[in-house]
Amino acid sequence: MAIAASTMALARPTSKALLTTHRAAKWVFTPFAVSYSSSSSSKSSRALILYSKPGCCLCDGLKEKLQAAFLLSGPDSLHDVDLQIRDITSNPEWERAYQYEIPVLARVLSDGTEETLPRLSPRLGVEMVQKKIAAALKH
Repeated sequence: MAIAASTMALARPTSKALLTTHRAAKWVFTPFAVSYSSSSSSKSSRALILYSKPGCCLCDGLKEKLQAAFLLSGPDSLHDVDLQIRDITSNPEWERAYQYEIPVLARVLSDGTEETLPRLSPRLGVEMVQKKIAAALKH
């Protein structure tokens, strides 16, 4: 239980400004993945999966940008998107598929299959990350 509590503390947004200006995000932990939902409902018609692993600086950078992008409002809002973060080291199939590609962002299609999205540059700002994800989810 202590591990889950310490992990949960690390997963929450660290900026007090973000927490006071936006509603708090909800993190859901499962044995093989972490889910992030910015909506109050656990069901969503828009869902993403981020394949990553501990100690990956590119993964950590993308997670931070995604967290911030999910808190932004506007026409490209991602408030109704569910994000599941999967640690590839917890599943041999994921590790074989993504070990040289992480971070990999995929959208979940209506039939439950996944479609890998184009890699987001680590140099993109949070607003551009939000716009690119919103555009990818419209297709």
